[in-house]
Amino acid sequence: MANTILVGAQWGDEGKGKIIDFLTERAEIVVRSQGGNNAGHTVIVGGTKYVLHLIPSGILRPGTKCVIGNGVVLDPVAVAGEIEGLRAKGVSVTPDNLLISDAAHLVLPYHRKLDEAREIAKGSGKIGTTKRGIGPAYGDKISRVGLRVADLLNPSVFAEKLAARISENNAILSTFGIEPLTFENVLSEGLSAAELLKPFIGNTVVFLHEAVRAKKEMLFEGAQGTFLDIDHGTYPYVTSSNTTAGGACTGSGVPPHRIDRVLGVMKAYTTRVGEGPFPTEDAPISDMLHGMGREFGSTTGRARRCGWFDAVAVRYAGMINGIDDLAVTNLDGLDSLATIKVCTHYRLNGRLLETPPMDYTQLASCEPVYTELPGWQTPTEDIREWANLPKNAQTYLLKIAEWSGARLIIASVGPNREQTILL
Repeated sequence: MANTILVGAQWGDEGKGKIIDFLTERAEIVVRSQGGNNAGHTVIVGGTKYVLHLIPSGILRPGTKCVIGNGVVLDPVAVAGEIEGLRAKGVSVTPDNLLISDAAHLVLPYHRKLDEAREIAKGSGKIGTTKRGIGPAYGDKISRVGLRVADLLNPSVFAEKLAARISENNAILSTFGIEPLTFENVLSEGLSAAELLKPFIGNTVVFLHEAVRAKKEMLFEGAQGTFLDIDHGTYPYVTSSNTTAGGACTGSGVPPHRIDRVLGVMKAYTTRVGEGPFPTEDAPISDMLHGMGREFGSTTGRARRCGWFDAVAVRYAGMINGIDDLAVTNLDGLDSLATIKVCTHYRLNGRLLETPPMDYTQLASCEPVYTELPGWQTPTEDIREWANLPKNAQTYLLKIAEWSGARLIIASVGPNREQTILL
């Protein structure tokens, strides 16, 4: 497998957690390099459902080392709770299989309160944030006033820095009419989480470079998707980190020339959570998928917006990320349809576009240009071999890969580990 960056090629929720879990059968190290507990990777193993937010999906594979890199923003209370939750389900989580960067920035209670207050204040212009404090935490990082994981290891330093940040943020929160945070309470819960986390904390850059020299196979796990990238997404309806392939290098300290390939994950249709333009959104498709009990957010439980496959978006994602190979998930969600639409171009003010405009107001005005393909109208969830897929399903998968500009190597027909077809 070599060193692989796995990225979402759409607006997130592409089923990356399941594909990561499948690939970690060969990976020795799985690295999370950006985002926070606003991400949600759902993996089903042996009938047990695991929802992972900060800890890489590789934790479910014995013998795999998981790394939370410097580019992540980490809520110490949330990750401590995630560790305890996994242990309660019988998953081993120890310093032998999890390493947390001492340079990762912390998400603290004032970040969550600010996130929620700002979102409410936007009214109809809201972004659709998960209100987990991710944006304000990255804001502190860029403003050079953030606290880092290393600060948890020194209680007196942590207390001093925290006092200053709470004082400043309480003043800001008061402008929103929010009650101030109590320093003692925040300090106590932070130090309590630190006691559990201390054995896991270290210099992840040194560890990863030692792994490179030892020629260990690494998988870099993306959170969110390409079009939620702070630079390349549908700004401002994006997250606050670089969700694209380049973010894996800055967020881990592993240089680009040590990466061997980029794998893009995409659904056989398109979804997004939150606000923002979505050219192929389709109410009947949304109703069908929600009626099947599908497409509800792992982190928030919100119903996802759903639409037809958007090859324009995925083609552009391939350019940005340098996608070599594709994994297509949720093929079984389309099993009942007689005809399936695929958006191959946008039309804007009479012009045909092959790539999406960066101005979100223009993107919102784009009209999708569709090609129709015949459906297969037969269940695929129990199929395990490419040759056994209905011919129309094979054609559909190969066509959307062709329009996306990369090679199809995996098709997924359900959430379970074994519901995976290798080409």
